[in-house]
Amino acid sequence: MKKLTAMLLALAMVLSLAACGGSSAPAPTEAPAAQAPAATEAPAATEAPAPAAKEVKVGIAAPDVTHGWVAGVAYYAEKYCKDNGIEYMITTSKDAASMTTALDDLVAWGATVIVSWPQWTGMETALQGIIDMGIPVVNFDVDVDCQGIYKVTGDNYDMGYQSAKYIIEKVGEAANIVVMDVPSSGSVCELRKQGFYDYLKEVNYDQSNIFEVQLESFARDKGLAGMADVLEAHPQIDAVFSMDDETSMGCIQAITEAGRTDIKAMTGGGGCQEYFRMIADETYADLGLASALYSPAMSQDTIRTAIELLQGGHPDPVVVIPTTIVSAANVADYLDPENTVY
Repeated sequence: MKKLTAMLLALAMVLSLAACGGSSAPAPTEAPAAQAPAATEAPAATEAPAPAAKEVKVGIAAPDVTHGWVAGVAYYAEKYCKDNGIEYMITTSKDAASMTTALDDLVAWGATVIVSWPQWTGMETALQGIIDMGIPVVNFDVDVDCQGIYKVTGDNYDMGYQSAKYIIEKVGEAANIVVMDVPSSGSVCELRKQGFYDYLKEVNYDQSNIFEVQLESFARDKGLAGMADVLEAHPQIDAVFSMDDETSMGCIQAITEAGRTDIKAMTGGGGCQEYFRMIADETYADLGLASALYSPAMSQDTIRTAIELLQGGHPDPVVVIPTTIVSAANVADYLDPENTVY
């Protein structure tokens, strides 16, 4: 019996051990799958920072106002700067020496571009020095012999050419034409006359019908006196080639006072608002008034060119503003009620 009991106890122990061995040991905890690192974009190639916008401070060196057109130039230059929120400083000078000083003042003020309008010789050294400092310089209307200078100008030759074309279209190729010349203006009248006569040659105009009058200046009173003399000497005049609006206004006064009705075409030149109003006035319709536009508003083109240079642009070294004939047909497009200067 004892033997049987012992055997049962042994069997129980074996079963007990088997039960313990059969109990599954907890599965080893798997390391969590390594997550694929988020796709990191390759850093963009470092771009060079955009260059800072250059400060725009426009220095304008102009001559003293000796003619209405000069005042108009200053008016439109200042208007452009004010309308566009551009910081500017304008100086006026009576001669080359005072303009040289004015240019120094503009540089000291901090001008980043210079618009100059020297009407005298001897400005080359001063302007070249500014260009060599890296300050862009754009000349208005005149040539100065400097390296790297730019210029904005009208077309004096084409003013004469287009004026002749207008006159011939109005009065024909056999008309008696008075030419109001101002020799003291130098290349201005020389070029305008050259364009005028070149057109007349093209249409085979008989130049024996031309009467030239030499005036001391473009001033209105000179036009008045010169035209009065011509009217007295010539009973039949068909057209007047005047090269300046103020001269033309003097001529109109002489014609009106003389009671003449033979003149059917008259040109001018510039961009004078008072003359434009006369062109638009029916009172003077029979005179066939017109003006070859050499607008003082082109000073705005000069400033735009200067700023383009400052900002790294590449304008043409010489920008020529084409000629437009302003007549009764289109004068409304050129009237500026705010301009009481010229």
